[in-house]
Amino acid sequence: MPSIDLNSDLGEGFGDYRAGDDAAMLSVVTSANVACGFHAGDPQIMAATFALAKERGVAVGAHPGYPDLWGFGRRTLPYTPAEVERLVAYQVGAAQGLAAYAGHRITYVKAHGALGNLAAVDRGVADAIARAVKAVDPGLALLAIALSAQAAAGEALGIEVHQEIFADRGYTEAGMLIPRGQPGAMVTDPDEAAERVRTMVEEGAIVTASGRRLPTPIRSICVHGDSAHAVATARAVRARLERAGVTLAPFRP
Repeated sequence: MPSIDLNSDLGEGFGDYRAGDDAAMLSVVTSANVACGFHAGDPQIMAATFALAKERGVAVGAHPGYPDLWGFGRRTLPYTPAEVERLVAYQVGAAQGLAAYAGHRITYVKAHGALGNLAAVDRGVADAIARAVKAVDPGLALLAIALSAQAAAGEALGIEVHQEIFADRGYTEAGMLIPRGQPGAMVTDPDEAAERVRTMVEEGAIVTASGRRLPTPIRSICVHGDSAHAVATARAVRARLERAGVTLAPFRP
């Protein structure tokens, strides 16, 4: 079995406000998706997160989202695909600059929140994100929701694509994330999340709410960094996979 990456969305504070325990997560994960200042994050937080990730040997990627600090990037905003393309290019450039400033480098891009969810099902938005990534740096990879339009868009443009599953989210019968606020959307028990991940990795498939298996490549597992149980979940997932003989390593070091 190839190695599996464990990623988390980090650097999601703003100014004096912090979200999640980034220092603890960076001792567990192998890749960090760093907010680029639009849904969360700012130059100080970005630089500090990149520097600590380098110190811990953690790979880093840009985590662009809608310009929506009030809604944490979890509200779909009425931007056209062309506008999304430029919003993503802007944020990827900012991430590259601050990673370089901190002595690190980003190797991939993962869309955040509502933007990522829309790109999973809307090919026009997915294509816009892929075009932005390729235009800014064709050497960057895309970290995309498994079985999504984003994965297909990246592959169509010749971008290196890695597909991810979520440890702390439930899946619809179509293989997409159950919307937040609906029953089964969140998996809050770390042991339950870890066992679900082990099953999906060993079977090479997403497990839906009904137990249906949807085969997919799995190169990375996401644990959201802003929840109260995030660190415990990440530790449980890592321990469960290592006990199953799975090696954890970045998909793009």
